[in-house]
Amino acid sequence: MVANEKSSKISGFYKLSIEQRIEIVKKFSDISDEDISNLKKPIDLSLADTMIENVIGTFEIPIGIAMNFTINGEDKLIPMATEESSVVAAASNAAKIARIHGGFKTEISDPLMIGQIQILGVKDIPKAASAIIEKKQEILKVANAQDKILVGLGGGAKDIEVRILETSNQEMIVVHLIVDVRDAMGANAVNTMVEALAPIMEELTDGYIRLKILSNLADKRIAKAKAVFDKEQMGGEKNIDAFLESYSLASIDPYRAATHNKGIMNGIDAVIVATGNDFRAIEAGAHAYAARKGQYSSLTKYSKDESGNLVGEIELPVAVGIVGGAGSIHPKAKFCKKILNIQSAKQLSEIIASVGLAQNFAAVFALSTVGIQKGHMSLHARNIAMMAGANKDELDIVAEKMVKEGNVRMDRAKEILESMK
Repeated sequence: MVANEKSSKISGFYKLSIEQRIEIVKKFSDISDEDISNLKKPIDLSLADTMIENVIGTFEIPIGIAMNFTINGEDKLIPMATEESSVVAAASNAAKIARIHGGFKTEISDPLMIGQIQILGVKDIPKAASAIIEKKQEILKVANAQDKILVGLGGGAKDIEVRILETSNQEMIVVHLIVDVRDAMGANAVNTMVEALAPIMEELTDGYIRLKILSNLADKRIAKAKAVFDKEQMGGEKNIDAFLESYSLASIDPYRAATHNKGIMNGIDAVIVATGNDFRAIEAGAHAYAARKGQYSSLTKYSKDESGNLVGEIELPVAVGIVGGAGSIHPKAKFCKKILNIQSAKQLSEIIASVGLAQNFAAVFALSTVGIQKGHMSLHARNIAMMAGANKDELDIVAEKMVKEGNVRMDRAKEILESMK
């Protein structure tokens, strides 16, 4: 195996021992021996007890490294925390095809989050809405007084929006506070601000406040990524046409789009978990964004360029942070952020969008050509062989035989093991 230390294109990585893989990642990312020690041991129970309530233990999932990623001209090794087989390999293979034409290019908006304040019982809604708008600067001043550190970093409350909504039995005003949260996910800062604004809103509107909380539809905090996937590496025009035909269903049918987007989130969630961010918030925002035009649809789109290569694009809200939250105290999350070598939430968003596009490309390419089961089955066969009692030396032999037969079952694995004895 030959590898440039700072290149994410490392051939034969999967064939190496765990220790050899760790050594490569250590050199690539300037990881310390202490970081490696933390990687190898479970999270301390006393630390876990400070993170959530009623702790009785910890639950580990594997951390793998996706290879071959070039993002905005910089090579990256991507740590992914997932229990689902083939996710890491699929992302790596997609990135390998994309890097032929320069890898992934991204576009990230400012880190603007939305805090909602629901106002009910307002007798004169137009008058109340006007009163809020007139007092905009005063409202922003009060909001920013809640987090002077954030304001000092260039963030803070930047704007308000007033919406008038109606249910079957009442009208309401919903005020959106727009907050630049810088390198945080932003939930705590935003929630503190909207709670502080509640008395002012009641006074201005002569109504009462019910909800005051962050929205996870972070549609002002958008991440976009784009890549060109090489025609020859995809097997030519026929395969690209098959890919586009497969993609077209996700663009018009929510039943297909749900599974299509789940494939995107396979990759995104793995990076979110690895960096200690809130994957549930990202999931909620992504799926809501996919339905923003009135019908749930694909978060990606694909087309051909002039040379017949496949062009893939993704667009979705990405509300992540590199400061605060579990990612700042969980030793393995801190380790994974070191591998990524990121100094801002924007950089993490670039990586997340790129991985989401890579994961989606890999899934649709497999579906439109060999079928999704081929890649899954070889890894599934290893799991079956292990459950049947295969040791490390027997594992690949049993799995390979079951896949070759097209007969991946527990009873067959046991039969093969018995014959080997």
